[in-house]
Amino acid sequence: MPLIPEEPQIHESAQGPRATPASGRTAPTPRPVPGPRPAAPSRPGRPGPLRPTPPAQRTPRDAAPAKPGPSGPAAPAAAASPQIQLIPASAEGALDAAEEAVDLLLDSGRVPGDVLVLTTGAQHPWAEHELSFGEASYWAQHDAGDDVFYADAAVASRAATRPVVVVAVNGGPASAAATALPLAHSRAGALLIVCGDPQQINSVLGAGV
Repeated sequence: MPLIPEEPQIHESAQGPRATPASGRTAPTPRPVPGPRPAAPSRPGRPGPLRPTPPAQRTPRDAAPAKPGPSGPAAPAAAASPQIQLIPASAEGALDAAEEAVDLLLDSGRVPGDVLVLTTGAQHPWAEHELSFGEASYWAQHDAGDDVFYADAAVASRAATRPVVVVAVNGGPASAAATALPLAHSRAGALLIVCGDPQQINSVLGAGV
């Protein structure tokens, strides 16, 4: 008989644990965890792919630049059209004007290796000094490309393209400017600065560039 009361107790306890599983089953009801799938709101992240769609529209634009890319001649054409600035100066003052132009370029943030300076007459003192150690050492500094490089316009064809080329029309043969300016123009990636007589320079640039 005492066993009988124990049995109801067992049933109650059994019901009790069942209530626990039931609550555990209600825990599955926190299947509102699928609510965290409203992290699926991150699925609105999928609309994010829709945002990539606009970039896809940008990629066509990129594709358009890419098309000009293949027409490599077009890109060189842009490179062959640097901005030109003229600084009026006499033959005697052209080199000083070029030096001031270089100083302004460097002060404005240009890297020294971006600048090439050509002279049509007397060599720049730096070039004369460096050439005294031999041409190999001189041109090695040009190839290093980490500083302003000064050269005679007569050897400009050996110089590599740089973003900025400064020309000092400081004398030399009458044909010096006519030869130097077109060459300098072809070596200037973004900017060509010419210091000298405006009439002479305009006549050369107008006809030869």
